[in-house]
Amino acid sequence: MSWCEVRSWSTAVASQRRGPGVRFDSHIYSGYDIPPNYDSLLGKLIVKGRDRNEAILVMRRALDEMVIEGVKTTIPLHKRIFSHSNFISGDIDTGFIENYLLGG
Repeated sequence: MSWCEVRSWSTAVASQRRGPGVRFDSHIYSGYDIPPNYDSLLGKLIVKGRDRNEAILVMRRALDEMVIEGVKTTIPLHKRIFSHSNFISGDIDTGFIENYLLGG
């Protein structure tokens, strides 16, 4: 396994342990300064598994190991999504976020 580390702004760090079935695509690198008007897509976390359940487990592990400091991220939202029983069972539709995560 390898580590990806990025330092930006004052003490911002992004790190993510890469393992089987995990890829983190990003243009940022060690020493990268995130500009004040940055594109909100700093990177993509991509996972795979033998089936949906394994891919969900791999994503949950990868999200737990991902650390990005210095900017707000959607990691907490994705952790909630990939841990929700309706998402895990596939019982979701286009109202999933609003109905189950935002209490709509």
